[in-house]
Amino acid sequence: MIDTVVVATDGSASVERAVDVALDLATRFDAEVHALYVIDESEVGGSPEELRDELRDALEEKGQDALDAVRERTDREIVTDVREGRPAVEISNYAREQDADVVATGTRGRHGEHRFLLGSVAERVVRSCPVPVLSVRQLA
Repeated sequence: MIDTVVVATDGSASVERAVDVALDLATRFDAEVHALYVIDESEVGGSPEELRDELRDALEEKGQDALDAVRERTDREIVTDVREGRPAVEISNYAREQDADVVATGTRGRHGEHRFLLGSVAERVVRSCPVPVLSVRQLA
């Protein structure tokens, strides 16, 4: 039985299909849906100190836009969260905290690793997440 579905989004076009699959799965099982956006701490930490707050605010706004895009794809209630940290770690921690039954993620994110089967974050989530991970590839 699937009661809780977490979908990890980075706002990229490649995650749209993963969102659709996660929402379909949740509908079929009448499961609660959680959408999570993670601000990559390495992006913030690697920027000049005087720009970090501005960059963090911009990334948080981007995260809210990504979560709004998930909400717009369904009439279901969606629980949302924006976190900051290492994306794969935060996704795994969130899944554990929510007692999720499955995590859905795209296979390629904002960095568009076309030469790999899975993007680096998706691969780390698959390897480290305490619950099953549904990695959904983008169709051509």
